[in-house]
Amino acid sequence: MLKKSFFGLNQPRFEYAVVGNVPPEPERIPVPEKVTLHFKGQLNGKKPLVKTGDKVRTGQKILLCEGSSDYVISSVTGTVSSLSSATGDFGASYTAVTIRTDAEEAFDEAFAEGIAEKGEEDAVRDFLACVPGMLPLEVLDDPAKHIETIVVCGVEKDLFMTTNQYVMKSDTEALNKGISMLKKATGVHKVVIALYQDTVQKAGAVGGASGVELRVIDTAYPSAQPRMIMKDAMGQVVPADMSCEDTGVCFISAQAVASVGRAFLKKRIPVSKTLTLVKKDMSTVMVEARIGTPLEDIFRASDISLFDKDRIILGGPMTGSAVYSTDYPIGPDTDAVMVQDHGAVALVSDYPCINCGECVRICPADVPVNMLVRFLEAKKYEEAADEYDLFSCVECGLCSFVCVAKMPIFQYIRLAKYELNRMRTEEEEADV
Repeated sequence: MLKKSFFGLNQPRFEYAVVGNVPPEPERIPVPEKVTLHFKGQLNGKKPLVKTGDKVRTGQKILLCEGSSDYVISSVTGTVSSLSSATGDFGASYTAVTIRTDAEEAFDEAFAEGIAEKGEEDAVRDFLACVPGMLPLEVLDDPAKHIETIVVCGVEKDLFMTTNQYVMKSDTEALNKGISMLKKATGVHKVVIALYQDTVQKAGAVGGASGVELRVIDTAYPSAQPRMIMKDAMGQVVPADMSCEDTGVCFISAQAVASVGRAFLKKRIPVSKTLTLVKKDMSTVMVEARIGTPLEDIFRASDISLFDKDRIILGGPMTGSAVYSTDYPIGPDTDAVMVQDHGAVALVSDYPCINCGECVRICPADVPVNMLVRFLEAKKYEEAADEYDLFSCVECGLCSFVCVAKMPIFQYIRLAKYELNRMRTEEEEADV
């Protein structure tokens, strides 16, 4: 993926993995003995609507508690064995429900019945928020966003990944149906498909007479980041203090769109996630597993052995997040799992910036990273945002990669954005 391995006046160039031909079918991981599904919130003293001992069917919608719209879709038929609360990165909280799988599988028919009783538009909102690829319904339904354009991402979030390209090349019928249903359910009629040049010919069958526009994305990382697509492919620069959604553009993965289409074609909610597995030798393979499958099951089926200090990353090498247990489950938004041998894990340090300027030269947003990181280290987040363009960062992780001092710049930036957004939310709630 790295085209130039030296720095100085020549910047390193990274290339996304591009799939030329239709890739082979994914390796299907056996249905696990248990799955773990994550609700976005916690009970906070409320009585759960799901409890230990409950029987559930494949495709069944499970609500967390009264008064909450938070739900998950069971990916197996079985019995609820536990409910627990946990926290994730940057204070994210969730409730985990674990389901023990039965030998015999039975499919829930509520989705098909909902289509017949309430119509297709309501069925999207009532059942499809958790489809493989994760449909951002909270954005599409937010009246403050005024979404006017949907961008279907047939490109990847990070290096080595090929998940959305696989969908673009292998699931044309489902993509067309998904685009049609999203237009109908949201009232958004402008759809743009972002894809690499090698995918254009196959993508010509997507959209058809519905007038879908194609935008070709450069294969140089990080051209497929939403803000970069907005600037380079759509001719619109997103202001630093706004998100793409604030400008009326919603990005949805190709897999999420295809999952919506498949749900209506088969009258069943898809429960298996296709993802890219990056092995220790950097070779990749596409796998398909039930949502909620423990990572351990995927590694076992793929003959991957883990040893002390090896690293597991959800996502790619530039922007992925490390997890520390093989019990961690695959989620509907897990596009890749990467395993790094302990000898290949990049080290970080608390050594101060040496002002070499590599981060400034490589930054695609022209952020003065060398100055920004000094304020982030000191936790002067507001000054970092006001004076050194914190919110112009597209979160590609290139600055951390080239840092000679091995500073975790990308993590500093993510933490600063989280803290500022948290403070802003608290201020807004205090004013209500």
